[in-house]
This record gives sequence, structure tokens and C-alpha cells, in this order.
Amino acid sequence: MTVMKTSMRNFFAHKGRMALSAVAVLLSVAFVCGTLVFTDTMNTTFDKLFAATSSDVTVSAKGATDSGETTSDNGKPPVMPASALTEVRQAQGVKSAEGTVFSTSVTVVDADKDSLSPSSGAPTIVGSWNGNDARTMKITSGTAPKGAGQIMVDADTADKHHLKLGDEIGVISAVGTHTARVSGIADFQVTNPGAAIFYFDTKTAQETLVGETGVYTNVNVTAAAGVTDAQLKKNVLTATDGAYKVQTAKETADANQKDVEGFMNVMKYAMLGFAGIAFVVGIFLIINTFSMLVAQRTREIGLMRAIGSSRKQVNRSVLVEALLLGVFGSVLGVGAGVGLAVGLMKLMGSMGMHLSTDDLTIAWTTPLVGLLLGVVVTVLAAWLPARRAGKVSPMAALRDAGAPADAKAGRIRALIGTVLTGGGGYALYLAASADKAKEGSLWLGLGIVLSLIGFVVIGPLLAGAVVRVLGAVVLRVFGPVGRMAERNALRNPRRTGATGAALMIGLALVACLSVVGSSMVASASDQLDKTVGTDFIIQSDSGQMITPAAVKAVKDTPGLKRVTEYKITEADYTTPDGKLLKNTDITAADPSYATDLQTKTVAGKLADAYRPDSMSVHENFAKAHGIHLGSKIKVAFDDGATANLTVRAITSNEGLIDAGSKYISIATLAKYVPADKMPLDQLVFATAKSGQQDAAYTSLKSALHDYPQYTVRDQTDYKQALKDQIGQLLNMIYGLLALAIIVAILGVVNTLALSVVERTREIGLMRAIGLSRRQLRRMIRMESVVIALFGALLGLGLGMGWGATAQKLLALQGLKVLEIPWPTITAVFVGSAFVGLFAALIPAFRAGRMNVLNAIATE
Repeated sequence: MTVMKTSMRNFFAHKGRMALSAVAVLLSVAFVCGTLVFTDTMNTTFDKLFAATSSDVTVSAKGATDSGETTSDNGKPPVMPASALTEVRQAQGVKSAEGTVFSTSVTVVDADKDSLSPSSGAPTIVGSWNGNDARTMKITSGTAPKGAGQIMVDADTADKHHLKLGDEIGVISAVGTHTARVSGIADFQVTNPGAAIFYFDTKTAQETLVGETGVYTNVNVTAAAGVTDAQLKKNVLTATDGAYKVQTAKETADANQKDVEGFMNVMKYAMLGFAGIAFVVGIFLIINTFSMLVAQRTREIGLMRAIGSSRKQVNRSVLVEALLLGVFGSVLGVGAGVGLAVGLMKLMGSMGMHLSTDDLTIAWTTPLVGLLLGVVVTVLAAWLPARRAGKVSPMAALRDAGAPADAKAGRIRALIGTVLTGGGGYALYLAASADKAKEGSLWLGLGIVLSLIGFVVIGPLLAGAVVRVLGAVVLRVFGPVGRMAERNALRNPRRTGATGAALMIGLALVACLSVVGSSMVASASDQLDKTVGTDFIIQSDSGQMITPAAVKAVKDTPGLKRVTEYKITEADYTTPDGKLLKNTDITAADPSYATDLQTKTVAGKLADAYRPDSMSVHENFAKAHGIHLGSKIKVAFDDGATANLTVRAITSNEGLIDAGSKYISIATLAKYVPADKMPLDQLVFATAKSGQQDAAYTSLKSALHDYPQYTVRDQTDYKQALKDQIGQLLNMIYGLLALAIIVAILGVVNTLALSVVERTREIGLMRAIGLSRRQLRRMIRMESVVIALFGALLGLGLGMGWGATAQKLLALQGLKVLEIPWPTITAVFVGSAFVGLFAALIPAFRAGRMNVLNAIATE
């Protein structure tokens, strides 16, 4: 009980000093709980959606995926004949069955040809209005579509794009463009995660999406009373002789959920990983806080020991304070996590993914995980300071506050830190020297962990040297005030090292990712410059195939020297070693593609692969299956015949663009695949006549004006698009790392605040001999700046080392250019100085307001 009373008294006596540590725990726990609540809520939303939209049994064409994905090589959804509906209706246990048509391989535009697709990445779905949809959609305005001139739109899309009854909408599919006017607006009766949905009547949907009537993509089947979904599925399979894919409502929902599960898991574990980084940074803050509190209470602890307190009691007292801190911060963090999850849902709503708070899901494990993490991490972080407190002797009560540093412990720490840093450096060297990316990635991971821990352990030793250099460059210009700031930072190297290390972790990751991102962009740009021999690339950013009409528009464009078509399909390979490789990609292109993409070969000439009944394979594939020039590969094309193709070229593994592709000519593909089954182009390349690039670029854009689903890019545009994609990913990661950096800033604030309290008497004496308030505040700000720059220097240096090593591994995959983003690195370093200034505002203000006489009288 005495230990508890002492702990409670000390905790509340220093509640201001504990506050920032509690905030660090709060933020970290909030991020963990917010992530869990947010992802659980998304899962609940999708579960409800898929359960509500799935019929008892769904029948679809064999070519459809389990989740009902409708994209195929020819841009049209796989379909079943109308006779399938008749067969299903005759199955025992069927109450009703309805044929439907839908596709996701579409672009929908308004009258100005502006896209109506979601910006969140959710699908655009165009289908036939049917009874199954009527269960989950309610027409709130107008009427259901009737006839070719009418279309209905969901209310969310109508609100976002300000659509109203009578507005013109264009639906662009592989069949062509169909124009209709809005006849009705339907509202979701379940939460819509952001899809844009448009409805035709059945006949119009068939003609617009497939190009023929009398076919369906799905048959929705409702079971008669007393018939289970499993029994109904069995009956339908029997009635249709197993000619189609048949799934129960649960199977359909599970398949759809599996599709989003991968994305959800990546997002969940990525966010939890960044929360873990924030926890690690928070550990430094907590260790620093309790270390300084213990040092300031040395005389008090010595008196406790002198009047009979045991080491265990003193140790326990500090740990109980940490327990109180952990519980307080974690409880608030759990509540803040729920608020964070709601905020994320609102943010996703602004991006087009609508999540209702009615589906807010808080599993019982979420607060438990948050509380356990927060408390355990806080208590573990306080263990070292508590152990140090237990070693305080009764004689310390006779000395001034502050225990002398343990020189032996310092030497051991320096030795361990040097060994760990050296081991990390050697692991990074092995990673950079690896011949295989998989092997090298293991060494890279080990090198990052060891070098990071090594820098943390050796931080106090580095602080002495680095702070002196920074002081000479940054602080000496401020005269005596700058020198005092430098000495204050050097007074306790362990504290400075720990505070700088907290900032170092976040900035090391920023620097590493910046180097990797810049190197990827530079490598891709270098590859484009060296290998791409065409001027323009035409493609759909939404993944739609390029229709023959659009290809013709490109070919008819004046000023072009050549146009190259590019298709990808699948086939079953039988290789010379007797292995059967099912559903393997094969790329068909015009012979001019050998010029458009100057791919290096290790055997033969790539141009020969475009001869009749010929192909190329890449080097790894050839080695794995004993293939050489002249080898025969049996290729059974999907929806086509089987060919025996001769290998005429073996391409190098060094290329980044189209790495691993196996090429044939479009003429060879056409020989074995019927015209109506030929895949559409995924890309089209165009090369302008000499000196006519600018005019051809303008003409191409004009020629494709009526095809807004496609984008024309020259090489500069393509590089910028690549840079923008990587930049968006990095910005998202930087945003998540900001949590760790905020916690590190709190650490700097806390260290300075406690340092000011520790030096109260010293500050009073300096004020008494003439130091002005302004000079005092400047001294504390300069001390904060040098600590922040120390952490930034270590973090940026370490991160660039990690990034350079990672680039060596990427070079094995073709990304061979190392680029250090000096503007970003410089901006982060300079920004760290401002972080130091910001962190010192409150401690400096408090120090400046101290009463001189009271400060001098402080024990």
C-alpha cells in the first residue's frame, strides 16, 4: 500500500511532465485501435453488401471468375445462351429465375464526355435492371429504364456529378458507344462502398455490352420454400449438365469478399506497421521521461532508501507510475481510436467510398489489444529507469540531485553499439553484393534492424562528436548563448542520444523510401529512353481494351509513320521438358514492336519471333525448361486451336519494360484463334514521321476525342504519369510516418521541459548575473534545434544507406539507376531545424517566466 501511495503521489505531482508521454501512448494506441475498427467496419460493410446482393443461387458462364468478374480478352463479358435460363427454370426447387447482363469493362461519361466513374478505384457497373437489384435499390425519382433511350443511375453518382432526369449519358463498351437519357434515380438500401451503377432494360444491356440479344451473363435463381441453397445448386447443376458455373449465395459472397480481402489485409497490416513504428519511437520518449524523473528525484529516492525502503519497493514504485501512465494513455487512446476510425470513414466518403457509421464495428478484442499494447509497452519502457532507481543508495540523499554516469556501463554500451552497427553494415554489404533478390532481401532486413539498433545504442557516443560539429556550424554564430546551448546538449549525451534517436527512426524511413522511389522513377525513365523507340502510347487508365474502331482512328491519323498493336492472351504451354503450364501469358504484337521496344536478346533476333509459327521466350523461362533456339513449344490458345511454335529468340532478363514476356506475331495468333474470339488490343503504339511529332501528337488527341476512355501519352507524359503514381504512394507513406515523427517531436518537447525543471537553479543564477529572458529562450531553442538536427543527420544518413542498398537489389530486377533525391533530403534536414524550434516554444516560454529568486532557492 505504501508503494502505491508513493507512486500515486509522484504521478500526480509530476502530471504535467507525464502528459506528453501519455499523449505518445494515446496516439499509438489510437492508431492501432482506429485501424482495427476501420478495417472491421469495412469488412462488415462489404459482408452486408455481398449478402444482400447475392441471389440464392447464381448461374454464370464458365469463363466468369468466382466473384463474377466480367472482363475478357475481347472486352465483352462471358455469356450464356438464352436456353440456359429455360434449363434453370426447369430445375427442381426453383421458385423463380431471371436472366441478367452486366459488365465492369465500361466507361460512362456525361454529355461533355467527362467520366462518371468513381475516383476511389471502386468499379463502374452497367447492367440490366432486375428483381434482384430491386431488393437492394429503391427508385426515388423517375422510373425504371424502358427502351434503348433510357438509363437509370444510382443516387450517389447522381449527387456527385449533379445528374438529373433527362440528362444525357454515354456508355462506352467494347461494342461501341450507346447514348441514353436518365429516366430514373435509385437509392441504395444497403451501404454502397463507392461503386457507380447504371441500369438499362435487359435488351438494351445485351446490345450495349455484348452486341447481341438472347444471351445472359448471369441467371439469378430464387429457391422455393423449404429448399436449401446447397440442394438448389445441386438441382441446377443436374438440369444444366454442369455446363455453367453455379454458386450458392454464400459462395458468391465469399468469392466477392476474397477479392477485397487482399486489399484490406495490405492496408490493415501496413497501418499497424506504422503504428508499431510510432510505438518504438514512443518507447524512447517514455525511457527519457522516467530517466530524467529518476535523476531529479535521486535525493528523494536516497531518503526513501535511508528510512527503510528496499530496492524492490523503489523499483516497484517507478513501475507502478508507468502502469498508471500506460492505463491512462491507453484508455484515452482506445476512445480516440474509435474517433479516428470515424474520421477515416468520413475521409473515404469524400473520396467516393461511402461507409456508414451504422456499420461501425468494434470487436471486443480491439480495446483489449489497445490496452495491452499501451500498458505493456509503457511498463517495459520504464523498466530500465526503474532498475536504475532501485540502485540508488541511501548515501545519495546527502548529495545533490543527479546521479553520476556509470563509466563502465557507458563503455559496454559503446562496445555493444559498435558491434551491432558493424554487423548491420556488413549485412547491408552482403545484401548489396547478393546475386539473387530473395537472398539479398533477407540480408537487407537484417542489416536495417541491426544498424538501427546499433545507432540507437551508440547514440550517446555519436552525440558528443556530432553535436560539437553542428554546434560549430550552427550555434557558434549566436555567441555565448550558442555555446551554452551546445554545452547543455552535451551535458547528458545519453539523453541527447535517446531524444535524437526517436526522430532518427522516422526520418531514416523517409530517406530510405525517398531514395527507393526516386531510383525507381529514374530507372524506369532511363529504360524508356534506352529501349522505347516509339513516340506515343495509347491505353486506357481504367483497364479497358482498345476497340477496333479506336485502332482505326489511330491508324487514320495523319503524320504517323507506323502504328503497332499489342495484345495479351493466355494459352496452355507444353514445353520441351514435358511440363504442362496452364493459363500462361503470351504477347501478340505487330512485327514493328521489335523496333518500338528494343529488347536485348541473348540468342537469336527478336524480329525472327514475329515470323509465322514462331515465338520468343525470356532467358529464365528458357533455362527452367531446357529451351534453346529451334525448340518447339506446343501452345494451346484459349478459345482457339493448338500450335507448334518454334523458338526463334531468347530475350534477356535485364529489361524492365515487358520483363518476362513471350512474343508472337498477331498474324500467328490470328491463324489459330477465330476472328470473333481474337483479343482486343491492350496498348497501341504510334510513331510519328520525322519532324512531325508535335503535329501528330495534336492530331492523335483530336482523333481520339470521341474515345474518352483512352489516353494518348508521349514519352514525357508517360514518365510524368509514372512519377505521379510513385509520388502518390510515397506521400501516403509519409503521411503514415508523420505519426512517428509527431511522437518524436513530443519527445523533444518533453526532454526540454524536464531539462528546464532540472536546471531551475542554474537558470535562476544565469538570470541573476545578467542573462536576459530573450537570451534564455534563445539558448533553449538552440539546444532543441541542435538535438533535432542531430537526429535528422543520423536518420537521413542511415536512411540513404538503406535506400542505396535496396536499390542494389532492385537492380537485379532491372532498376539499375541510383538517384538520391537531394532536394527532398535537404528539405527534410532544414525542416528538422524548424521542428526543433517548434518543440522548444513551450519549454522556452516557461523558462523565461521563471521568478529569479524562487529559481535560485530551488533545491
